[in-house]
Amino acid sequence: MSATDESLISGRKHTEIPRAVTAGAAETQAAEAAEVRKTDRWLLKRVSSFLGDPPVEFAVRGGARVRAASAPVARVTFASRALLLSILADPWVRIGDAYSDGSVTVEGDLVELLEVVYRASAAADKPSWLRRAADLAHRPHVNTLAGSRDNIHRHYDIGNDFYALWLGSTMAYTCAYYPTPAATLDEAQTAKMHHVCRKVRLRSGESVVEAGCGWGTLALHMARHYGVRVRAFNISHEQVAYARARAAREGLAGQVEYVEDDYRNISGHYDAFISVGMLEHVGVKNYPTLGSLARRCLGSNGRGLIHSIGRNQPARLQPWIEKRIFPGAHPPALSEMAQIFEPSDLSVLDVENLRLHYAQTLRHWLALYESAAERVRAMFDEKFVRMWRLYLAGSIAGFSTGTLQLFQVVFATADNNDLPWTRAHLYT
Repeated sequence: MSATDESLISGRKHTEIPRAVTAGAAETQAAEAAEVRKTDRWLLKRVSSFLGDPPVEFAVRGGARVRAASAPVARVTFASRALLLSILADPWVRIGDAYSDGSVTVEGDLVELLEVVYRASAAADKPSWLRRAADLAHRPHVNTLAGSRDNIHRHYDIGNDFYALWLGSTMAYTCAYYPTPAATLDEAQTAKMHHVCRKVRLRSGESVVEAGCGWGTLALHMARHYGVRVRAFNISHEQVAYARARAAREGLAGQVEYVEDDYRNISGHYDAFISVGMLEHVGVKNYPTLGSLARRCLGSNGRGLIHSIGRNQPARLQPWIEKRIFPGAHPPALSEMAQIFEPSDLSVLDVENLRLHYAQTLRHWLALYESAAERVRAMFDEKFVRMWRLYLAGSIAGFSTGTLQLFQVVFATADNNDLPWTRAHLYT
């Protein structure tokens, strides 16, 4: 029976499709697919160029890939072309957001990936038009009295229980000091506190004002080990409540007073002024105010120390970090920090850069964070877990590549002649 007879018996009309038409449709589909891959490769190349063409393979899920000239250290896969287009509209922020929500995935070590991206970006001959546009797209949060309180609340008041999972027993959220590379996190944080106290040569019976005190660890350390009285200022309600309870529990409430207030409202006279990890939240335009306040607080033998993340040249904080993690933050160059000291005739005595110590601190934090990831997920959600993983890994890469620095600056009033001849007191 022929095909025509079969179709007549079954009541179905049979139409034979010409082979030429079928082949033509296939060719059209193939051409369209090739055009899609071409477009996707173009978009991937734009992303790679924005990042300085690092040794990384970029891909669209189930589609095109773009490989670096040298062996890639990782593969970064974007969920769709629409995502790529969105990222190119605002790369600094949307790449971080896409990693956080899982629409960008990484195969390979995240820290190593970020290190090669930072190095490639820094080595680029000149910024692309896309980068120049991206740099202009974001305005940092302000650090007025009200703005600073809101900025601090958004980072530090998200839960003491959360930070306790990965900061170690000291609850110190600043760069540690490693006497040896093998030191533990807690050992290095304790060594950092002694290092700070020795630098300002604290003596029993003296008074200290601390601008920004975190969870209160340094203030308690100064009181316990050096016999000083401390007034510590902080605008994070959660941190101050934690610090007060800890001081009472450890029998040091009589020596340490935690004040929930802005550093701009510090008053009184003290022998030493110390600020560890607060300057990043002050804002450059407020530096002369900070210097004037420090000078006003200190007597003729006054001395102080400011510990801050910094840079080799003035530059804004990476926009995703500023928007999602640290609103209002700015890591200053030393030239910007000079605006604290010069207008108030404060003498800079010593500058130490602990960049590699902060990279090591962050490695310890990230390891603890990863071990507590399930508990973090239960507290928040998967997006939060990925967001803070990216922040910690990116910070390691920032310090290990020299994109970020960590400055400790020791200063004194101009007429203070009670100064050490050598640095021997730092290492006894």
